Amino acid sequence: MLNMVFLTNSWLTLFNQPGLCITMAVLLHYFLLAAFTWMCLESVHFYLALVKVFNVYVPKYILKCCIAGWGIPAIVIALVLIINKDFYGNGSLSESHPYSNFCWIQDNTVFYISVVAYFFLIFLMNAAMFITVLLQIHSVKTRTQKRSRFWKR
Repeated sequence: MLNMVFLTNSWLTLFNQPGLCITMAVLLHYFLLAAFTWMCLESVHFYLALVKVFNVYVPKYILKCCIAGWGIPAIVIALVLIINKDFYGNGSLSESHPYSNFCWIQDNTVFYISVVAYFFLIFLMNAAMFITVLLQIHSVKTRTQKRSRFWKR
């Protein structure tokens, strides 16, 4: 959906409908945040599968992942819309981007908080999960090598 909204965004701005532009900007923002959130959930799943291998039962795991994956971005979008729906709009209407025909976030502060900071948090979470998984794999390898040497003696 992110790709579909991204590809149709520029074309739909040609209709000069503010409501349509805001809708496209909101959808683009939502699906971008949803992609980041699902990426984070994949790293959590990776952690559970490779580090917490045994005795990991989360009741209704898929349902909880779906609620987090689709719900957290919806909360961010709802907050932005509650604060001011005019944060979304056509880039060609701004003076800093006179030739762009693209519906997106118009306020730099909102962009940095709701996209860049969100991505940075997801990136930190993924990096932490990745390092934890690598350390776990390394410790398993080290223990296996020690056992192998012990049995060879």
